[in-house]
Amino acid sequence: MRKLSTQSKHVIDTDPFFKKCARHKEGNCEGRITIEHVLIYGGRQVDDSWTLLPICAFHHAVDQFQDGGDLNKERHEWIVLCRATDDQIRSISKAVNYQQKKKYLISKYGIYNESR
Repeated sequence: MRKLSTQSKHVIDTDPFFKKCARHKEGNCEGRITIEHVLIYGGRQVDDSWTLLPICAFHHAVDQFQDGGDLNKERHEWIVLCRATDDQIRSISKAVNYQQKKKYLISKYGIYNESR
């Protein structure tokens, strides 16, 4: 995992979104909240706060859930892309067309709603 920038740490500490698992509505959440770098740009994990996702240890398949959790990278991309603005997505849509990927994931999972 890439080290978090000071700016990203500040957002994580102050934004209520980062206080619970982004997949909590699915149930089965267990363990500590971890931060996942979801998107890759230029061969590196993107460290902008909008690309980070709070995921419990079970849904991140870490700690006691290593090799036995419910890690689903596609769902994590779906959540991050649904929360992102078009400008944010455009800024990293070079080798991977994340705008097209967002359309595909919305057709598959619907619109992500934090309050669902």
